[in-house]
Amino acid sequence: MAKIILWVENGCLFSSVTTLIDAFSIAELWHQAVVDKTSPPLFDTRIVSTTGSRVTARGGIKVTPDGAVTDIESADCIVISPIIPRLDPLPGEMDTLTRWVKALKGKGSIIATVCTGTFILAHMGILDGRRATTNWQYAGLFKKMFPKVILEHEYMITEDDGIICTGAATAVYHLAMHLIKTFGSRKLAAGCSKALLIDPNRSSQEPYMIATPVKNHGDREVLKAQHLMESNFARIGSVDHIAREVGISPRHFKRRFKKATGEMPLKYLQRIRIEVAKEKLETTRDTIDEITWAVGYQDISSFCRLFKQYTDLSPKAYRDTFFNPVLWA
Repeated sequence: MAKIILWVENGCLFSSVTTLIDAFSIAELWHQAVVDKTSPPLFDTRIVSTTGSRVTARGGIKVTPDGAVTDIESADCIVISPIIPRLDPLPGEMDTLTRWVKALKGKGSIIATVCTGTFILAHMGILDGRRATTNWQYAGLFKKMFPKVILEHEYMITEDDGIICTGAATAVYHLAMHLIKTFGSRKLAAGCSKALLIDPNRSSQEPYMIATPVKNHGDREVLKAQHLMESNFARIGSVDHIAREVGISPRHFKRRFKKATGEMPLKYLQRIRIEVAKEKLETTRDTIDEITWAVGYQDISSFCRLFKQYTDLSPKAYRDTFFNPVLWA
């Protein structure tokens, strides 16, 4: 029986805990009904806080833990619940939590986290030099705060040296299936995926990402260039044209733009066009050819390749996933 310890803290997103517990419960029922009615339980889940005290999760949910972290000397897996960066402070008794996590990892426990819980593991230093993912909306902040971590935020789930990280909120289901496969079987995880309507092939966060351009950089000419791109994206023939419009030499413009926004101007323009194309695929019945021309491209094949590069899906697959005919009838 796998011993799964679920750590909670004031302000944590408690849905990650309940989702895992529910998934494990369904796995137990599925295992007994389909595989072996007489088998012992597969999972033993316990909720702990750092000190054992009651905590208040997001939404005012009161959580009474089963104990403190120091009560747990061994576990098959520890799951760190997420907090919201910038809004929530680091957990209290961080040193105690860090020592506990490192001690159990040294004993062979799997360390897992959900969504922005990656920030907590990174503060502990255990992600330095290792691959990780997190909620894509906080990827920029994470990279600035923890440059030693190899952040691959395009992935839904990563695993490196016994440390598992997941992407945004519902990626917790992928963690659940991963742990059911690890402590149960591949067949059981496949059955649970079907029972819970989880797509096991959804491995990327890229189709869900929304571009959030940096504009608080204080460079007036670069900001003017951004506005020009956003209002004339379909008619812009080259980045050099934008540079001339804002009165900067093309070479200097590219360096300045990258310094201010974190992106080269061509990539920024491409991202604007892809975002507009995504919206049209989601909300209109325009053909892919029409959308290609509307966002400033003439070659359909080149546009489709670029679209997949940014979203991990072809335009057709993206529309199949995100277009809702009921909403846009």
